[in-house]
Amino acid sequence: MKISLKTKLVMISTGTIVMTGLITAFIGTLLITQGVMNQVQDKVRNDLNTARELLNKRIENIQTEIHLSSLRTCIKDGLIEPNERTRDSLKACLEELRRVGNLEIAAIADSTGTVILRAHNPDCFGDDQGNDQIIAKVLSSRQMVAGTVIVPGDMLEQEGEMFEQRARIDFIDTPKAKKRPEAVETSGMMIKAAAPVRDDNGTLIGILYGGDLINRNYSLVDKIKNTVYQGEIYKGMDIGTTTIFQKDLRISTNVMSNEGERAIGTRVSEEVYDRVLDQGERWIGRAFVVNAWYVTAYEPLRDIYGNIIGMLYVGMLEQKFVDIKRRALFIFFGVTILGMIIVLVVSSFLADTIIKPIKHIVKMSKKISAGDFSVKVHTLSNDEIGELEKAFDAMASGLRERDRELKKQTQQQLMRSEKLAALGRMAAGIAHEVNNPLTGVLMYGNLLLKSLPAGSRDREDVEIIVKETGRCRELLKNLLNFSRESTTLKKMASINDVVEQIVSIIEKNVYFEPVVTVTLLAEDVPEIMLDANQFEQVLMNLALNAVEAMPEGGKLVFQTQFNRDEKNVIIKTADTGCGISADNLDKIFDPFFTTKEEGKGTGLGLAVSYGIVRRHGGQISVESSVGSGTTFTIKLPISSADEIQKGESR
Repeated sequence: MKISLKTKLVMISTGTIVMTGLITAFIGTLLITQGVMNQVQDKVRNDLNTARELLNKRIENIQTEIHLSSLRTCIKDGLIEPNERTRDSLKACLEELRRVGNLEIAAIADSTGTVILRAHNPDCFGDDQGNDQIIAKVLSSRQMVAGTVIVPGDMLEQEGEMFEQRARIDFIDTPKAKKRPEAVETSGMMIKAAAPVRDDNGTLIGILYGGDLINRNYSLVDKIKNTVYQGEIYKGMDIGTTTIFQKDLRISTNVMSNEGERAIGTRVSEEVYDRVLDQGERWIGRAFVVNAWYVTAYEPLRDIYGNIIGMLYVGMLEQKFVDIKRRALFIFFGVTILGMIIVLVVSSFLADTIIKPIKHIVKMSKKISAGDFSVKVHTLSNDEIGELEKAFDAMASGLRERDRELKKQTQQQLMRSEKLAALGRMAAGIAHEVNNPLTGVLMYGNLLLKSLPAGSRDREDVEIIVKETGRCRELLKNLLNFSRESTTLKKMASINDVVEQIVSIIEKNVYFEPVVTVTLLAEDVPEIMLDANQFEQVLMNLALNAVEAMPEGGKLVFQTQFNRDEKNVIIKTADTGCGISADNLDKIFDPFFTTKEEGKGTGLGLAVSYGIVRRHGGQISVESSVGSGTTFTIKLPISSADEIQKGESR
């Protein structure tokens, strides 16, 4: 099936555009996806930092309230002079501390850690809190201590039954969570602060402590969510969520379950557990949280001794960013496809601009192939197509010149062939008619010469008659050789061998002593059908002409070549002689034409050589200019004997 050049150009453009579009789309998708994900991860990383700061701020606030209250007189008096009046005043101070400081727990213990009074559960006192981390550290350091701690269930019950109930959380089966032997959590996580109470002498007389139970206390996580995410809703869901974990258990969260309740009791995946709780590192990434995908960030929560007791989590709903990414990709692909369509239209237009002049050139070339060499394309542009048009016009002009030259050469060859044929017939007739009487004249001249004594004046005249008659006979012999198509004995032979044979003869001949002979014989020249004797005559004629053109000496080069493309063997002879004038170049193969002095040549040597080359189906040509030497080039075809025979018949 024939495919037009325009179709090929459009197909190539389309393939290139599609490939470029696919690569661009692939890279663009990666960049957009990675860019969006990096931005979201940076956002949750910053959100986690904000959440931690808010948690620390709450610890600092509780610490400040406890510290200020520990300096109050009502607290000191209740410890120095315990009685009914001071107890009521102490209780009022604790209630005020709990209310003003927004604390869930406020209590005071003596210098040994034994509880004297609890604001929330005043009937429970006298128990030892010396095992509590916060109070134990205050007793040992005599300094203010605040932090996040785990409080056992029995100690929470002493603070109030409600705290023990809030801390109790049943585990909810969660996919991908790490296996744990427990099924229920009874202890609680508290933000707690304790301050030493001293008398006027600086003696420790008691410990004031207070704090918040985090379990099922949603004020802190909701404050973090509202501060960080401004209560933003996306498709009916909070855009951001916050959770505080006790170990891997959600104890305070605004992540909602499928039933619309806070997902208390659910747990994190084993991957997060291992990274955050076991290795103590942050974990940031994409995670399925209860019922939706979030981009999340987790970090460990530690007690006052640095032990990991839980995790702080923030997460952003992934769906919003997936939709943003989809819209970005949709716009990106839309622009890409639109660009591809525009490029295709432009490429089709450009293909037309390329094809139009090419079609015109094809049209003109058909006219040339039909023999009309007068056509001209005319240059329409200054680009490569314009260069092609100029080259085509130059080619057409060259073909016109070559056509004229070929016609001229053909006409000359026809005239030469006709002239040779006519001269051959005439020469043959003259030679036959003159040869017999001339032979008689020569015979009787020799007899007469023998009868005359030496030194006789008549003998000198007869010698001139014999000499000139012999010269006439030699001329008649050359005429007969020229007119007669001698039988050629062709067989497979190497032209290199013929050249070497001629060179060996030349080098032994005194006549050629002033000339330096050089051979440049190609090794890949094949054997051809050849009459070696006749070609020795051709090369000898050329060599004789060359040496006569170099009376003062010079260089004669014999060269052979093999042209694989044209399938012919080339023989060249080049001399450094006087050269041939341009006026005589067209005449040198004509019979009896010679530039030699009278009596030194018959003008038949090159004519005979020309005939031998033509009978071998070859061509002989000459290049020369006065003063720069002469080069004869012979081309012989590589063909079968039958084909050569056909060439001879022509």
